[in-house]
Amino acid sequence: MPQFQQHRFAMQLAQLSRSWRAELDRRLVGLGLSQARWLVLLHLARFDTPPTQRELAQSVGVEGPTLARLLDGLEAQGLVGRQAVAEDRRANYIFFIAISQPMIEQIEAISTQLREELFAGIDPAELQHCQQVQERILANLEKR
Repeated sequence: MPQFQQHRFAMQLAQLSRSWRAELDRRLVGLGLSQARWLVLLHLARFDTPPTQRELAQSVGVEGPTLARLLDGLEAQGLVGRQAVAEDRRANYIFFIAISQPMIEQIEAISTQLREELFAGIDPAELQHCQQVQERILANLEKR
């Protein structure tokens, strides 16, 4: 693939990510959460059991201290809690407080609606091919 095509692909991918997140942020502004906070809640909702703070940080793609500050804010809002891991008192499980469930459902509904709008008219085979290309690029990154 010529270099200018690689550059264009990389720029489009970055723009897609920024634009998608900005649109989702615009739609979620009424919930009173920053982008970073709703992203943490969305990732937390994907776990079947409460993750450790380290597992959640890896899922979100942030460093531990960054997540700690976000969790402090979410905890102050009464949306999440921390519980010490019995086997390792330095580690914490992160869990939802019951009042956060309606907010999680709103975030999920709004993000699902956006995905449906964005994938409208995209052939499933094209989407699968795109995912395969992205997986190969990610694998190449992980080799480094």
